[in-house]
Amino acid sequence: MIFHVLTLFPDMIIQSTSHSILGRGIKSGLIEVNPVNIRDFAINKHGQVDDAPYGGGAGMVMMAPPIYDAYTHVRKQAICKTMPVVYLSPQGKVLTQAMAQELSLYPEMILLCGHYEGVDERVIEEIVTQEISIGDYVLTGGEPAALVLMDAVSRLVPGVLGKPESHMDESFSGVGQALMLEYPHYTRPAEFMGRKVPDILLSGHHGQIEVWRREEAVKRTQMKRPDLL
Repeated sequence: MIFHVLTLFPDMIIQSTSHSILGRGIKSGLIEVNPVNIRDFAINKHGQVDDAPYGGGAGMVMMAPPIYDAYTHVRKQAICKTMPVVYLSPQGKVLTQAMAQELSLYPEMILLCGHYEGVDERVIEEIVTQEISIGDYVLTGGEPAALVLMDAVSRLVPGVLGKPESHMDESFSGVGQALMLEYPHYTRPAEFMGRKVPDILLSGHHGQIEVWRREEAVKRTQMKRPDLL
């Protein structure tokens, strides 16, 4: 899986993807992150990539030409000619596990990180295949959202987590046909602050443990996220 990230802050992407699951995926060769600095395609020697909005108003707007040229640069070197181009935007559909699973099927994708008041609408119309939001709030830029998306997608790429079943029981991965939160987890010590690990988890009866975990997943979902049921 190759993530081409169109950004004004490539160092932010590089530093944040060198750790944990993403970092391991990169070291193993299963994940590649290619930060593309939009300023390298600026319209003048001053590195200009933004300008005042037509019609007036506060803030600046990222210009279409530098973004389009950065996109074209990536397309020329890309292997997958049908890869999605995702604009991280508060106006997009909110990211779900199902969306992450769908995106994980592509060998490559382009992520566009906006800044300021956003990007020129014409470049969205020209190159973007879908807009994705990570929640109903506004961020300073698209980089944090891009990192969230890359993390969610990367862990679904075969081999990244080590064991294929590692992500199957996680929250939002589904229990049967239902979308559920994950069951509670416990580790040593067996007792902490007067709270004991449930006896069933110490029983060694794997079938009964599986039933308990599914029941707990349903209870937890009913209590914390009944909207999922």
